[in-house]
Parts: sequence; structure tokens; C-alpha cells
Amino acid sequence: MARPRSFWLGILFLLISVASIPLLAAERPPNILFIMADDQGYPDLGIIGTKPILTPNLDRLAREGVRATSYYVTWPACTPSRGSVLTGRYPQRNGLYDMVRNDLVDYGHQYTPEEYLVSPEMTLGLDPKEITIGNVLQQAGYRTGVVGKWDMGQAKRYLPLQRGFDFFYGIGNNGIDYYTHERYGVPSMFRDNNRTEADKGTYATDVFKRESLRFIHENHERPFFLYVAFNAPHGASNLDKPGVQAPEEFIRKYPQMNPTNKLTSYYAAVTCMDAAIGELLEALKKHGVEQNTLVIFMSDNGGSGNGGNAPLKGAKSTMWEGGLRVPFIARWPAQLPAGKVTDEFLTGLELFPTFAAIAGAKAPKDVVLDGFNLMPVLQGREKSGRTEMYWERRSDRAARVGNWKWVESAKGNGLYDLASDLGEKVDLSKQQPDIVTMMKGKFAHWKKQMDETEPRGPFKDY
Repeated sequence: MARPRSFWLGILFLLISVASIPLLAAERPPNILFIMADDQGYPDLGIIGTKPILTPNLDRLAREGVRATSYYVTWPACTPSRGSVLTGRYPQRNGLYDMVRNDLVDYGHQYTPEEYLVSPEMTLGLDPKEITIGNVLQQAGYRTGVVGKWDMGQAKRYLPLQRGFDFFYGIGNNGIDYYTHERYGVPSMFRDNNRTEADKGTYATDVFKRESLRFIHENHERPFFLYVAFNAPHGASNLDKPGVQAPEEFIRKYPQMNPTNKLTSYYAAVTCMDAAIGELLEALKKHGVEQNTLVIFMSDNGGSGNGGNAPLKGAKSTMWEGGLRVPFIARWPAQLPAGKVTDEFLTGLELFPTFAAIAGAKAPKDVVLDGFNLMPVLQGREKSGRTEMYWERRSDRAARVGNWKWVESAKGNGLYDLASDLGEKVDLSKQQPDIVTMMKGKFAHWKKQMDETEPRGPFKDY
């Protein structure tokens, strides 16, 4: 018996629908889970093998993805480094080229709530004219969230919900006590635009893990961008008990070390953060989005109070490699090789254009970005387009051109060949005066470009 025409049309429609399912899934933009540690040094991963630090989940992430060994931040401390990642621009170009920080605490001053309201930490931040990666991905249809350390200003105009993010749970400034969530006595945790003390007493890493898991659970059915900025292993902003704080259960994971030693607490805080990261990775797997999620891990600057950054010289706040070169891992099973280690020259400036590119998002018009899409480099298909990098922190200056590194700072000067002297031990400035002249000239040209940028707050004179 002949089938009616409607029957065959129905079969045809069914076949087309079924055939289109994998195509639609493949065309869905990837999720992005961007994780940033706070003051975690270059060698502070177990997989590197130079320290007895326990990071099994980050080690697994590296084995399943790509680890970069010549990856730099744009500033050797928190605020400007993070601002560059969010904007894709040098700190000197986006205007946030110094810390948003109250320095009177260095002299033991305890701010009253009234003093804090008019202090730099409340009145300064990333200029509202700057476009963030949150803005770009939000406009591309992503659900965007920030959990953890924001550090781009605490006045409402600076907070994440006004900067392209749908959700925020974290701290607006650059350091807290891990348990009270106070910064020198001032409550500093936010849910969206409002301060909250609901989780006071709970270790900050656990709070940030909980909120990150909730975000993934609630948004896994659509493309999402989640920026998880742990405050670990930064020292606690506590005048009575300075240093890194860590839960006892993680301190006990280092029985061979003195439990009251600051280095033990540093290691334990990293291991606790690593455990939280492991739960985030499991959540991606549980919700079936692991294969199509780009996970990026990095630190915002070099290590401080971490027992040293050997083989690198220096630490946080310096222009040596130990202040600027940081750990970096990327995993995207659908697109990146597993177990690859690359020494290609890369920086935090590359993340904004990378995230925009893989999301199919439009780059902001008439905005100069200082980086490029690093995916072809991580995939091993191309060499890095990065051949130069420049740094300025007040009167300290540095540049890398090729393998040459030039430093002019209060803590020392010199010219170094990183190809043979990663530890910056042999100053070649007297043997290579022409190279020094070249480096200084390139730095001056870069500085001129930065100075010609349209004025941005909060430090520009306009």
C-alpha cells in the first residue's frame, strides 16, 4: 500500500531534525571557566617537581591540556595585572596602572567605616569607559559571572554588574581575612551590588567554591563565562594575624612541615584551592560540558612568601622574572592537545582577544587591544606573535624583546639573555651596550604610545 505524501514528509522532517542535533551542539559556543590564583608563584605546582606542594587537580589539568612556561602578567602585583586581563590592554593604556589600596594600614591604622567610605579603596577603580571581556561576552549571549576577588573598585559604578557581568559574589578590594571576610575590620564581601556578612566565619575558598558550583549548575545549558578569582594564597589582610590562612585539614596534609610555619600555611592554602578547582572540573563533567569548556588557570603575579620562585629571580612587586612570569594552564578537550608544554612567549594581554574569538563575539570598535588570539599557539599550529613586552611600576621599568630582558629598578638594573640565563644572574649591559640602547629606545617608544592614549582614570591627570 502506497504511503501518503504526508507520511514521507514527516519522515524527511524527522531525519533532518535528528541529523541537525550534533551540528547544533557543535555550533554552540564553548563555555569559558577562567580561574585566577592570587600570588601563586611560578614553580608552585606539583607537576613542576621542585617543591613538595600538593596540587593534584591542577597537575591533572596540565596533563589533560597545555602548560605554558613563558607566560607573563602586565604588572608584578594584583590590581593592574587583573585590569589588563579584563580589558585586553596594558595598565598604562587602560589607566589602572597602580594599586587601588589604602596604604595607611602599613602603619597600623585601623580605618573607621566613615574613613573607609572616602578612602582610595572606595573612590578609585577601573574607568567606566573601559570595555571589559564581560561586556563583550554578555553581548554575545553568554551568561557571565565573577566569583572571588574583583579588585577593580568597590563603588557601585565599578562593580561587576555594571561592567558586563550578570552575577557577582566576592570581594571588591584586594585582600581580606579568610574567615571574617573583613579588610582591616571593614566587611568586604559582596553579593551582586550589596555587601553581605551572611557567610562570615566560613573559609573564603569554600565560599567561592560553593558559589562557582552554583553558577555552573544554573547556567550549564547555555554558553557561560565564569571568572573565578580566588584570594588564595594571598596573605590575609589582618593586622593582628598577617600571613596566609589555611584550614587545619589542609595543614595536616604536610606532616613533614612545621604546622605553625608561614610556608606550611601557604602550601595548605594552595592545596585547599586546588581541591576546590577539582570540584569545579567535576561539575563540568557531571553536567556534560567538559569537552566544550575552555578552562584557563593562571596567577595574577609572582609568588610572595612562598619559599622563593627558583629558578627565577625575585618575587611579587619586582621586575625580575619571579615577579612577572607566572604559571599558566589551558584545557579544552575538543580543541587543545593533552600533555603539551610550550615555551612560546605569551601574556595576560592575549586572553581578552582569545575569549572573544572562540565565543564568536565582536571585538569592541575603536578600542586598541594589546594582545592576540593565542589558541593557534596553544594548539601548536603557529608561533607566538608576541616578540616584545614592556612593564612599568612607578619608577621601575623593564622590557623583554626576543630573549633579551632589560631591567631598571630600585632593586637592581641589568641586561640578561633569558635563553641562557633564566635566573637573571649575569648582567650583560657592559658587554652589550648596543642592546641596552635598543631596549631603552623601544621602551621609550612604547611609553610614548601609552602616554598618547585618551585619558583614563583614576590616576590620569585630566
